[in-house]
Amino acid sequence: MEFTYGIDDRPGPASLLIFGLQWLAVSVPAILIIGKVVAGLYGGPAIPYLQKLFLLTALVLLVQLYLGHKLPLVIGPATVLLIGVLASLDAGFGAINASLIVGGLLLAGIAAAGLFEYLKRLFTPRVIAVVLMLIAFTLAPVILNLITDGGGTVPATHAFLFALAFALILFIANGFLKGIWKSTLALWAIILGTLAYVVLFGAVPLPPEGTALLAFPGDLLAPLAVPDVGVLAAFLICFLALAINDLGSIQSVGGLLGADKMGERTNRGVTITGLGNAAAGLIGVIGPVNFSLSPGVIATTGCASRFALVPAGIALALMALSPLAIGSLASIPGPVIGVVLAYVMASQIAAGLMLGQESGAVRTFDEGLIIGIPLLLGTVVAFLPADVAAGFPALIRPLIANGFVVGIITVLALEHIVYRRSREQDCPSEL
Repeated sequence: MEFTYGIDDRPGPASLLIFGLQWLAVSVPAILIIGKVVAGLYGGPAIPYLQKLFLLTALVLLVQLYLGHKLPLVIGPATVLLIGVLASLDAGFGAINASLIVGGLLLAGIAAAGLFEYLKRLFTPRVIAVVLMLIAFTLAPVILNLITDGGGTVPATHAFLFALAFALILFIANGFLKGIWKSTLALWAIILGTLAYVVLFGAVPLPPEGTALLAFPGDLLAPLAVPDVGVLAAFLICFLALAINDLGSIQSVGGLLGADKMGERTNRGVTITGLGNAAAGLIGVIGPVNFSLSPGVIATTGCASRFALVPAGIALALMALSPLAIGSLASIPGPVIGVVLAYVMASQIAAGLMLGQESGAVRTFDEGLIIGIPLLLGTVVAFLPADVAAGFPALIRPLIANGFVVGIITVLALEHIVYRRSREQDCPSEL
């Protein structure tokens, strides 16, 4: 594939600005969607949380471009870590933050030592397909809560009907749009969905009067507490999935562009991701990951220059320094956020199905079970009533009440233990 600009080419100022705005349009929705969900869980003011999240994302992005993988890869909050946060709320945010630090440092250490090859063996195409789809399935309760959230002024039924109609329009638009319009559809969905919500139901809550135009986010250092074994184990499993996501994103872009020294780029990139997650724990926000949607943006724009993302990184940092700008973004209604999150998760499911088909992951009934059983178990656990989850011992609750963790443990057991012998007999060429 031919590109207007290569990895290390520097576009002119005008082109750089245009490409940077396109990358920014892709970056903002993901940061905003996950950030607003997690900020709601923390229960405090959303603006300072989103400021810190935008700032961390900007800094990690710039470090990746100049010191990490040095590839045109957009980054954002790791959805898989949201699952860990949801399952560990009872332990408190101090334990969650400490788990992020431990997981991030461990990930950075493994990558820096070049030990990733050993971990990769666990994640066969079937396991990766389950990881991709399970993230979406286990976030279904979060999506359901968002699309029925009328903010206390709109009946839940009306909010749901709005979300249903909005989702239908969004997915139809996805089928017809092409090029950069399709790549930035999430951004347009947020803008137009919010306008439609305002027209139908009235104004949304805007930033409080007197919100500063410019201000540095306060309370940069978050509270820390020693996590119990269950919380830490749950997060480490989430970090395993994050590592594979990060690895896949870096390699997909590197493969598309024919980049050299991919082993070194991958180790540096995952190391920076790990350190970024450790920093996220220190300041109390969800950690970053390289996004797999980057190849689509590159193919659409024809620009493979890593420097095209620099304006986007600078813009994210400037937005982080404006409580007024962040507060305006935080005013987006819950049903709009929920529908866009559902759209992003549908893309995740599609990626898992495509991987399964391209790799020939399901050729026998047993191989179908390896994928089907974890997905069903994980989804069931994700919808466990709160009183049932509360009945488990506190030590194991983050594990057994976490649909994602249950699903991952199940697929690894089925893939590498339960059905290993039968696959060796039926498909010896797979080994």
